[in-house]
Amino acid sequence: MTTKSTESLRAEANELLAKLRTERDELRVRLHLAGAEAREEWEKLEPRLAELEARAAQVGEAAGAAAKDVGAALAMLGEELGEGYARIRKAMKKP
Repeated sequence: MTTKSTESLRAEANELLAKLRTERDELRVRLHLAGAEAREEWEKLEPRLAELEARAAQVGEAAGAAAKDVGAALAMLGEELGEGYARIRKAMKKP
């Protein structure tokens, strides 16, 4: 069984953050035309992205098993954000 290095976890965290930031930026441009449902979802997700960014910074500071735990938490939070952004996209498509 291979364990991921701190550098590997940091790279994965940076890649996840870049993807989510890009998606967020694209949605932000279209958000002003969106309905209330999409805006409410946006308001819930913004603090979560800040939390993800803070946790990603911890990967470099963590060692061994702690880095693995931080990486797992990042993955879960990233998935939650991705699903939230998908809900916003869906809400924006409603007539």
